[in-house]
Amino acid sequence: MKSGIFAFWIVIIPMIFMISCNKKETTLPANQQVDIGTHALHIYCVGEGSPTVVLDIGITETYESWMPLIDSLRADTRVCTYHRAGYGKSEPGPLTRDSQRVAQELYDLLKNAGVAGSYVLVGHSLGGLNMQVFADQYPDQTAGVILLDPPPLDWLTGKDFPELRDLFYEQTRQLTAAAEAMRNSTDPEQVKKAGFFEMVASENLEMMDRSAIQAAAIESFGDLPLTVIASTEPNPNFGSSAEAYQQFWINQSENLAKKSTRGKFILAEGSSHHIHLDNPELVLDAIHEMLTQIR
Repeated sequence: MKSGIFAFWIVIIPMIFMISCNKKETTLPANQQVDIGTHALHIYCVGEGSPTVVLDIGITETYESWMPLIDSLRADTRVCTYHRAGYGKSEPGPLTRDSQRVAQELYDLLKNAGVAGSYVLVGHSLGGLNMQVFADQYPDQTAGVILLDPPPLDWLTGKDFPELRDLFYEQTRQLTAAAEAMRNSTDPEQVKKAGFFEMVASENLEMMDRSAIQAAAIESFGDLPLTVIASTEPNPNFGSSAEAYQQFWINQSENLAKKSTRGKFILAEGSSHHIHLDNPELVLDAIHEMLTQIR
């Protein structure tokens, strides 16, 4: 895993995993730049079928690493993913970047793009936090939820492993400083990048604050189909706490699955935090299983 300010969130793992498909394309444009009122967001949709699978990904990342899975899923149903505010082709949005705001923007994006519900929400890492809040805010639009290594709520809210919180606060400080330097740069290209760093800095901070509080306030998902997939490999960047923290994270994921009477917990043996790269077949199987269950 890389070191530096994105040490926890970024992993580069080579992967060859392509499955051909012959399903007819959706009549909607694959790529759209959609105005949601405050700013425009980029959305990518392929395939046909219902329910639509909607992806939200980890912090600092883009959906390109998900393309092999998207190319497989499109043979079975419509799949949509997008860039959050400030990422990729999406414009920066209003601050603060907490999960309620992100969920509202995703809802408006899907509506304005003409992507009707209901949705199977697939969220990885921070995206898993956002998708919990989306499902709670828009239950009539949510057919099911699949969460890949969502951050443990008892840690985010400060109950456990407080020493690891300092790492993320330091990352936020560095991201904020980088954004300020870019914003004040005389280089137009640097100025363009400032918005991304501002968005990520706010996401990073709110993950430990408003977003954590919003997700932790969800007592139950009722009988909504819910699958939580946890990784097993400790992050060496967490030093002496790595092993204990990983087991804690697994336990937290298992408890999260119990928030639904139709919850299911899956342990991705041998996987790092990036389960969709380390064990894509397991992720595909979980999505296909949920689609079959809902249909």
